Amino acid sequence: MEPVYRPVIHAAKTLFFLQGTRFTMTGTENVPRVGGAVLAINHTSYLDFMYAGLPAWPHRRYVRFMAKKSIFTHRVAGPLMRGMGHIPVDRHNGGESFRLALAALKAGEIVGVFPEATMSRSFELKEFKPGIVKMAQVAGVPVLPTTIWGGQRVWTKDLPKHMGRANIPVSITVGEPLEIGRREDVGEALTRIRSAMQAQLDVQQAAYPTLTGEDLRWQPARLGGTAPTPEAAHEADASDMKRTRDKFTG
Repeated sequence: MEPVYRPVIHAAKTLFFLQGTRFTMTGTENVPRVGGAVLAINHTSYLDFMYAGLPAWPHRRYVRFMAKKSIFTHRVAGPLMRGMGHIPVDRHNGGESFRLALAALKAGEIVGVFPEATMSRSFELKEFKPGIVKMAQVAGVPVLPTTIWGGQRVWTKDLPKHMGRANIPVSITVGEPLEIGRREDVGEALTRIRSAMQAQLDVQQAAYPTLTGEDLRWQPARLGGTAPTPEAAHEADASDMKRTRDKFTG
């Protein structure tokens, strides 16, 4: 039984219906019916947590997402996050979140991870953190490369959000499970996962409705859009981190 998670999913589906979100989901058959797996997800929208769990729902699987610890202290979101069995990530004590994620994977859960750690302002894949590979290796579970495209048009960093009825298409693809060898080089495994996710995104982007005018701000510069280049996005991320450090040390 999922007394918290199940109603939250239905609430999310109601929100998507009211927004007129037009989903295209590919690869739902790649979500295992039983057993643990690491769901590796790209990150361009504040709603990616809600989107990424949808392909698992037809099989009545519930994704336990790894999310920053501060969300768990919020008076409204905190009880919901705990009730849904999500995993708090303390960037100053990563060992504890890794332990919790391993316990969930070994118990047969699907654990959702954003290997870029932060949202991509360029809408391109950023550098991946090695945690997804290490979790898969220690727990002995596959990695499911999962990509979302279009969600950045609903709500992302630095741009207007469209939470009303905007009828925005959102594409979600779950790739074939990638088995990670126990002794496989972590860097090589990360490259393999990232390459699979980039190939999926290329297909999704090619099939997505053409964006023009102001809508080009949600398109990567590489594809003719006006989103920040990866280099400019990196500078903005570094500025954000500096402001955060200054806030707590000033």
